[in-house]
Amino acid sequence: MVHNGATDAIRKQQQSLKETLPFHDTRDFEAADRGFLGTITPAVVHDEQGNVVWDADSYDFITGDAPDTVNPSLWRQSRLVSKHGLFEVVEGVYQARGLDLSNVSFIESETGVIVIDPLISKETAKAALDLYREHRGERPVVAVVFTHSHIDHFGGVLGIVSKEEVESGAVQIIAPEGTVAEAVAENVYAGTAMARRAGYMYGAALERGPEGAVGAGLGQTTSTGRPGIIPPTVQIARTGETHTVDGLDIEFQMAPGTEAPAEMHFLFPKYRALCMAENATHTLHNLLTLRGALVRDPHVWSEYLTEAIDRYGDSADVLFTSHHWPTWGNAEIVEFLSLQRDLYAYLHDQTLRMLNQGMTGAEIAEEIQLPPILENSWHARGYYGSVSHNVKAIYQRYMGWFDGNPARLWPHPPKSLSERYVQLAGGLDRITAAAREAFDAGDFRWAATLLDHAIFTEPENAAVRELYAATLEQLAYGAENGTWRNFFMSGATELRTGNFGTPTTTSAPEILAQLTAEQLFDSVAISVDGPRAWDFDLALDFTLTDEGRNFRVTLRNGVLVYLEKAAEASSAHATLSLTKPRLLALVAGDTDGPGVEISGDKTTFGTLASVLTAGDPSFNIVTP
Repeated sequence: MVHNGATDAIRKQQQSLKETLPFHDTRDFEAADRGFLGTITPAVVHDEQGNVVWDADSYDFITGDAPDTVNPSLWRQSRLVSKHGLFEVVEGVYQARGLDLSNVSFIESETGVIVIDPLISKETAKAALDLYREHRGERPVVAVVFTHSHIDHFGGVLGIVSKEEVESGAVQIIAPEGTVAEAVAENVYAGTAMARRAGYMYGAALERGPEGAVGAGLGQTTSTGRPGIIPPTVQIARTGETHTVDGLDIEFQMAPGTEAPAEMHFLFPKYRALCMAENATHTLHNLLTLRGALVRDPHVWSEYLTEAIDRYGDSADVLFTSHHWPTWGNAEIVEFLSLQRDLYAYLHDQTLRMLNQGMTGAEIAEEIQLPPILENSWHARGYYGSVSHNVKAIYQRYMGWFDGNPARLWPHPPKSLSERYVQLAGGLDRITAAAREAFDAGDFRWAATLLDHAIFTEPENAAVRELYAATLEQLAYGAENGTWRNFFMSGATELRTGNFGTPTTTSAPEILAQLTAEQLFDSVAISVDGPRAWDFDLALDFTLTDEGRNFRVTLRNGVLVYLEKAAEASSAHATLSLTKPRLLALVAGDTDGPGVEISGDKTTFGTLASVLTAGDPSFNIVTP
């Protein structure tokens, strides 16, 4: 795909950043290189069919000074994050970095090794374990720890251990309480929409290069192998809880409701090594990720960081996390955690102060200023989360989507609104000409707003599509935030080459198999086409033969309701007897396969199935 170069406005912005940010501070580069033992060559991972699921070498172009087409601050971050291989944190503690979006850590115990956060895919996790063993020998895995409930911290577990090893008791799976429920719910309830937007967020379909994908700030991108999950055998439920695994003590701190709904930190006293999961990385994190999620709580986040400083501030000589590189030195750790704590607390408190003065989320995002010490701390800059969208998330958390202005309470939806704006402007040519003037003046935000209306009025207009793509491209070139760059560039790509759908999936069979029966029925309820079911009045019993449970499912007024209770053939239109895996297949759309026994009115289930609709993994984003 042909790209345009950076405009004068973007080149001036890049030069200004080079002159104002502390690029003379190279300590992060020393830390990111420290302890390097080796890497895989080539740094490419394949699945069993020979497909490439990870290619770290594709980022080899990220060296030297930043080109004009990449924000120099983001280029610096991408140089750091693109480093890959096995690193010694301290003797006995090792990390494989740059082999997926996240890190996997290896903690040596008396006779084996404890693996922390086994990446997204079993293929990349296995490659990381093989690299560790190449340098440290064939130590058996005695435990796997999931720090939290996001897929890049458990998805590759089947590349580390087998279900049989866990079931035999040879390997423990340790995770914070609620991990499985949160993990599978996030990937199912709004999973189709989240996955589609995640393709934009991580630049999964973008070509690598200075005019394309350079990384997502937290890591480069997501691997595309097979994810899975093994339920924990040990669930951590309280702060101060201590477990001894193969002779190695671990002290845990709970941190729910922070970067993930289920998350924890922990200390290895023997190594004076503190793992902070994903709550203190070398970037401002997301309070509302651009792919979509529940809004996170920065106030609670800052409180758990304060607690970590209080509990472990005197006990740690190295801090490592699930992304990026470690921090060494007790004083340095306390300073790092304190600044990270202040970052989230400041955003929370100042957003609340300003909204109580009557400002809206968008207004606060434009006006808020970070203290100079945070503005000039590389690890507090917005490579993954941003001040702008995090402030809006805090506003949303407390105030909702409505900003209080009655004129904005009931606007037209995007297409109808756009048609009216285009008519007001005097037609498509007039609004496109105004967008061209804004583009030429370097006001790409205004150009994008105008072209958004133009494209929603006439989506197939070639001139509008190209100018809009060029505008988004310039916004991408200027973005310090990796996920903003990917969103802008993904929009430009789809305008030029068409809808690329959802490049990756998180709905692997092993993950879906962990859904409870209740979650399965929830997913059925979500997929009911309400208007088509308004006139239905159905009652079905679902008997799960492998679990010995029965659920009465009713569909009335377009609403599916379920309740666990004994089967009552006399009051049910039909009874379905099946296993939970067969129910999962049925939910996925297999209504005709074997394994379902139906008694009563056999047409009843067909009636229910007729109003179930699947999500669309290729819904439009940048066009109507």
